[in-house]
Amino acid sequence: MQEPIELDFVDLAIALGLMAIAIGVSSWEKLGLELNLALATGRTILQLLVLGYILDFIFAWNNGWAVLAILAIMLTITAIVARNRISQKIPDVLPLVWGAIFLSSALTVLYTNFLILQPDRWYQPQYVIPLAGIVIGNAMNAAVIAGERLVSTINSSQVEIETHLSLGATPEQAVSQYRKDAIRVALIPTINQMILIGMVAIPGITTGQLLAGVKPLDAVSYEILITFMVAFANLLTTVLLTKGLYRQFFNSAAQLIR
Repeated sequence: MQEPIELDFVDLAIALGLMAIAIGVSSWEKLGLELNLALATGRTILQLLVLGYILDFIFAWNNGWAVLAILAIMLTITAIVARNRISQKIPDVLPLVWGAIFLSSALTVLYTNFLILQPDRWYQPQYVIPLAGIVIGNAMNAAVIAGERLVSTINSSQVEIETHLSLGATPEQAVSQYRKDAIRVALIPTINQMILIGMVAIPGITTGQLLAGVKPLDAVSYEILITFMVAFANLLTTVLLTKGLYRQFFNSAAQLIR
């Protein structure tokens, strides 16, 4: 098989022409996206180059504490972004999101690492960091969808919830259907992707591995593994998050907080 084609800075500069054309099209059509596209392009270059240098250093160092440190930073940034999207007014959302994503991602990666991949070292950066990054990023998206849905539904259904409470229902029973709906909505993109994967387009992970020269069957094997990891982590994240999140709307006397 042919060796993978490496991209140098000249190639990336030429690739930048695609965004220059996109900005030109936006200007021609008067879409007003020129500044957004320019900022997004700059951030993409800067953030990915920084990531590349950091990962290059960590891969070379091959130290367990360094791997855990970069994962903790990724997790914390992800949790903050998710908290900001869900609600900044509700107390304890940040630790709830952080804990839900941490538990689901840690369990998923540990299961995969020890039972499936079984690398020489449990912290081998080549496997742990990419897999954890994919799982954490997808778990954040699921957490945001479920959290936003649950918060908005509870806020708009206070009369119904108080009716259930007055009839003797517990807070968990009063919001049970809202919580289930939030989890289902959050899992729709994941399930749809699983149903259509490989039929409509080649998934990003498989594409990257194919470009890197990996055999097609090996590439799709990793895609299957990653897809199952994401599905499990997303479900567990939304279950844990919604279970903790709904409690923030009730006081110790099981009354709805307005």
